[in-house]
Amino acid sequence: MKIAIYGQYYQNSTEPIIKDIFLFFKSNNVEMVIEENFLEMLYEKELVKKEYKTFSSSTSLDESFEMLISIGGDGTILRAATLVRNSGVPILGINAGRLGFLATVPKESIDNFLQFVIDKNYTISERTLLSITCDPKNDAIEENLNFAMNEVTVSRKDTTSMITVDTYLNDEYLNSYWADGLIISTPTGSTGYSLSCGGPILTPNVESLVITPIAPHNLNARPLVIPDNTEIKLRVSGREDRYLVSLDSRIASVKNESVLTIRKTDFKINMIEIPGETFLKTLRNKLLWGEDKRN
Repeated sequence: MKIAIYGQYYQNSTEPIIKDIFLFFKSNNVEMVIEENFLEMLYEKELVKKEYKTFSSSTSLDESFEMLISIGGDGTILRAATLVRNSGVPILGINAGRLGFLATVPKESIDNFLQFVIDKNYTISERTLLSITCDPKNDAIEENLNFAMNEVTVSRKDTTSMITVDTYLNDEYLNSYWADGLIISTPTGSTGYSLSCGGPILTPNVESLVITPIAPHNLNARPLVIPDNTEIKLRVSGREDRYLVSLDSRIASVKNESVLTIRKTDFKINMIEIPGETFLKTLRNKLLWGEDKRN
């Protein structure tokens, strides 16, 4: 069995996880291939000493890999997705962060969950991605790995003034949002930025997207759920010359009046679900559902 490993380093919480993972896989004769920058950090911290094979992009990942293990929080998984891209290699997230809707494996019982990996006792959850094009072309968007697993967001840049986002669905005019910005969220991203702005939660297998305004001036501008095969066009205007476009955490600056076209990508990211760690259980635990005895 061959497994790719990628992670972020948090001194107080990550070191025991890394040691447990390496010890477990070594004792089970699992071949580990480490993302090259992460391995350099492990050498610097003297967490590992032996030499390992490395990878740096999706071109190094093929069907010989059982999975990629992401060590960190949800942000680490979003970065891992840019390495996996359309390779089809599934991602398992081990939570060394805080909230963790994507990184669902708890650090307290890693050995138990990694045994499921050895036994191949897990399921795959396919996650929709969004792509974006800009007219006129914006090289910064192309350089930012042109897809998002959580959301595409447009927002104001160098001003406290609101922006206007003219929005079209399949070339039909929807609305002009006067707001701090607008979020186009996948089901995966519905528990992220969109949720904090009042958007609904979607289960990962729902074939829908969510349009969520950020602090809209008109209070009747509510989040909207649409089919995920909808083509979305946005034209942003405001007092400043430029505004921001983010694909998950990757940001580009775009000129006013540029037209953004957002579509579902033709490939998906595969997330691994370990028995007992389902999306619904994650919702209950992370959102404290049931803590109120009236529920």
